[in-house]
Amino acid sequence: METKYSRLKQQTARLSVISNTLLVVLKLFVGIATGAVSIVSEAAHSAVDLIAALVAYFAVKKSSKPPDSQHAYGHGKIENLSAAFEAVLIVVAALWIVYESVQKINSPHAPEFLEYGLVVMALSVAVNYWVSNKLYTVARLTGSHALEADALHLKADIWTSVGVFIGLGVIKITGLYWLDPVIAIAVAVIVFKAGFNMTMKSVYELTDVTLPEVEEEEIREIVHSHPAVIDFHQLRTRRSGSFRLIDMHLILRKDMHLDKAHAVCDEIEVLIKKRFEPCDVIIHLEPCDYYDNGFGACPLDCREKCKHE
Repeated sequence: METKYSRLKQQTARLSVISNTLLVVLKLFVGIATGAVSIVSEAAHSAVDLIAALVAYFAVKKSSKPPDSQHAYGHGKIENLSAAFEAVLIVVAALWIVYESVQKINSPHAPEFLEYGLVVMALSVAVNYWVSNKLYTVARLTGSHALEADALHLKADIWTSVGVFIGLGVIKITGLYWLDPVIAIAVAVIVFKAGFNMTMKSVYELTDVTLPEVEEEEIREIVHSHPAVIDFHQLRTRRSGSFRLIDMHLILRKDMHLDKAHAVCDEIEVLIKKRFEPCDVIIHLEPCDYYDNGFGACPLDCREKCKHE
């Protein structure tokens, strides 16, 4: 589904790809030059971030396509799938870091030229802080799970880079080079936790979990605020990528003209979409039946019923 946010999402995802590419090359070069496994592990972490950024870019690009004959509800689920794939990548990267760190413990080697490592870690923190904030801002604005997952990658990278920066400083001052693989393992724990949390969130989204209660409560308030609405029920909500899918049964007076009833539905849809754009709203109309003869219950009290009998 094309929206006014599609281009913004793609531009932001492209920015993440560019920044991660530069950081991977820089960290890998410095890590190999210094022999610091903690920096190499950070390069691996950034490589995962780069893959995640690429997946996010193609996901937001594909999910923005309009519905077709095979995807009547659009392509929003592609963003959910990309987030799940990114979660798997995070877990794999964490396990790889642990493996490399254990090898380093068994074959200790004092890293050299640590000042270069300190510089690249400081640069990594600054770049990822700016890019992740940009991703989060656009993700909140557009409801993009792919961009949110990408931002989570970079947030984890910030903390691990800070840890490596501190560790390298301690190693340079104290000469305790065995701290290098230990720091890398600590990085792996943080990365693994991020991957686990993202996996759980992706599973929830792919199983069509309902929208958060606070959002459903806002929907109820919007519907009840319309003066023509008697009541509504069977509210069902879920997400498909950036899109919220909402449907409900709306109860109106049974003598209301069809044109008027349709206008009421349109007005409610506009209010909901204004609050939760992008979203798709489906409303099923039911007449308020005073005699409960199978067309739907009417919540009006006796005095109100008598007015319209």
